[in-house]
Amino acid sequence: MTAPLTETTSKVQASKVIKLSQEGIIAGTCGAATITLWFLLLDVLAGHPLYTPYMLGTALFKGGAWLLPAASVEFSLEIVGAFTALHWLVFELLGALASVLLALAEHNPNLGFGVLLCFVLSAEGLVGGAMMFAEPVLHALAWQSVLLGHLVAAGAMGGYLWRRHAHMVIYP
Repeated sequence: MTAPLTETTSKVQASKVIKLSQEGIIAGTCGAATITLWFLLLDVLAGHPLYTPYMLGTALFKGGAWLLPAASVEFSLEIVGAFTALHWLVFELLGALASVLLALAEHNPNLGFGVLLCFVLSAEGLVGGAMMFAEPVLHALAWQSVLLGHLVAAGAMGGYLWRRHAHMVIYP
């Protein structure tokens, strides 16, 4: 008698894990696509498409000494692709983390404010870390566009997750 009950419990838990994984991937995709389109739009309007992912990729993979002004940049699609893939992966992981934390907060409303605070601090930490450790990047890119881009991406992720967890209650 216990084997079917255990098997049923395992299937229910596996179904919940799959649901959370899918939700996290979709949320991460919303954020990654939003910030990718944001910087593509800004770069096209400035007259140098793919400049932002190239500069960020160069700073990440080669260090700040390789950063050059937009007029003298020879693009490497490998760097743009590698940075975009890595950035996308980070958003997928953040989406998965958000999905798991929101599932926990749904079961315990006292955790909701902590989850919200965690995301606000981590978003600020990412931007602050970029400002502290990637100072040459800030000379090449406007930090306001990086901050606003991440806020818009977080809004896209949050909007998707809000719709998925519309009835969640949060206690302060």
